[in-house]
Amino acid sequence: MNSVLLTSAYLPPIQYFSKIYGAPCIYMETCEHYVKQTYRNRALIAGPNGVQALTIPVEHEYNKRPATRDIRLSDHGNWQHLHRNALQSAYEGSPFFEYYADDLLPIYDKGHQFLVDFNEDFLYTICDLLSLTPNVYCVIASCPESARII
Repeated sequence: MNSVLLTSAYLPPIQYFSKIYGAPCIYMETCEHYVKQTYRNRALIAGPNGVQALTIPVEHEYNKRPATRDIRLSDHGNWQHLHRNALQSAYEGSPFFEYYADDLLPIYDKGHQFLVDFNEDFLYTICDLLSLTPNVYCVIASCPESARII
């Protein structure tokens, strides 16, 4: 199977992990131009009243096209507390939530400065919980020809 090229994602959907599971090598693209309204800083969860969107507020210079790796997390609106509470409200009654919550919820309190670092922390924690051990490489310049973009 070919290698896979992925972007940074906040609480990515199951398709993201299926690509990680099936690929021998994962290339993580962090040098591309940051695109708003994508999984980079947004997630959808199954909330008590239907699908709930979670959005991480970010900071960057709006007149420039920053790379994803340069996007900083904003402290605007105490979003960490809101997201943690949303996950607890949505999933506290589901089986095994207590088992996973101890690993996932503290990520919000680690004080990450950059979006890619925050997303990477979630990604590796979830992969560890799923017993996935992907070979992840950061793409610095250009994409390898054998990679697929999803």
